Amino acid sequence: MVALRGKEIEAFLARPDPGRPIILLYGSDAGLVRERADALLASAVDDPNDPFSLVKLDGDELSSEPSRLVDEAMTIPLFGGRRAIRVRAGSRNFAGGIDALAEMTLKDCRIVIEAGELRPESPLRKACERARAAVAIACYPDTERDLAKLIDDELRASNLRISPDARAVLMTLLGGDRQASRNELRKLTLYGHGKGEVTLDDVVAVAADASELKIDPIVDAAFAGNPAVVETEFGKAMLAGTYPGVIISAAQRHAAWLHKSALAIGEGSPISAVVESGFPRLHFSRRASVEAALRQFNVARLTLIIEQLATAALEMRKQATLGAVIAQRALMSIAVNAKRRA
Repeated sequence: MVALRGKEIEAFLARPDPGRPIILLYGSDAGLVRERADALLASAVDDPNDPFSLVKLDGDELSSEPSRLVDEAMTIPLFGGRRAIRVRAGSRNFAGGIDALAEMTLKDCRIVIEAGELRPESPLRKACERARAAVAIACYPDTERDLAKLIDDELRASNLRISPDARAVLMTLLGGDRQASRNELRKLTLYGHGKGEVTLDDVVAVAADASELKIDPIVDAAFAGNPAVVETEFGKAMLAGTYPGVIISAAQRHAAWLHKSALAIGEGSPISAVVESGFPRLHFSRRASVEAALRQFNVARLTLIIEQLATAALEMRKQATLGAVIAQRALMSIAVNAKRRA
C-alpha cells in the first residue's frame, strides 16, 4: 500500500518519485490539496499555461469513459516535452482508469488527482493505494506545528519578525484551509512591509478583521441552538460572497472537535478544562457558545451530526447551484435540535 505519512509527504513533494507518476491528493483541507497540486504540476511541465502540456479533466466526466484518462496519459505531445494531467474528482467513480494506467509505463507524464475527503473504502483511494505506480497523500488542516512553520516561512521571505503576543493571536486565526491561511499571512506581510517586526496591532488590523467572514458565529450559533442568529449571519456571509462549502467545512471541523471534547468529558474531564486545552485554541468570544454546545450534545448525537454534515457536503458537490440552500438547511437543523435540547 502506497499511502504517505508525515515526513514522507514532504520528501516526496520536494522530489517526486518518477516511478509513481499517479498522485492522489485528498482530504478536508481544500486549500492544501490545491497548493500541493499546483506545486506538483508546476514541476512536471515546462509551461503550466500551455494547454498541450497540461490537460485538465473532470472526474465525473471520466466516470462514463475511464479509458479517456489512459488515452490522454499515453498521448505524445506534438512538439515534444513533458506532459501532465490534472483531474478534479467529483462524486462519481473513475477508478477503472487508474487500474488500467497502473499496468502501463508512463513516460514524461504526471497525473495529479484532486479530491475531497475520501474514506478508506473509496474506490479511487483504494486504486491509488494499491497501484505501485501511484501514491496517495492525505491533506488535512494544519497542526499547531505546521502553522508555526507556515508563519515563519512567509515572514522570513519578507524579512519580517513577529512579536510573541502577535504570534499567539495569529495562531488562533489561522488553520482549516492552507490557502486561506497563506493569503492572510501575505496580506499581513504586505501590511508590515518595512516595519521589521509584525506586532499585535498589525494582526488585529489585518488578519483579525479579514478572518471575520462570519463563519465562526454561524457555526457557534448552530451548535448553541440559536437558529435566528444562524439565519441572519448566514445571509450576511452569502452577501459577502462567502462560498457555502467553506461554512460547512468549518462546521465539520467544529463537530469533530466537539466530538473529541465530548469523549474527554465522558472520561471525567471538566468542560472548562477541555475548552481551555487542545488545538486550535478557541478565541475567548466563542467560549460560552462552545460550552453550551458541549452541554447539549453527547457523543452519539455528535456522531450523527458529523454524518449529517458529510451528507450535506456531498449533496452540495452534486448540486452546486443549490449549495447555499443545502448548507443553510443543515445548519438550521442542527440549531433547531440544539434549541430543543436546551
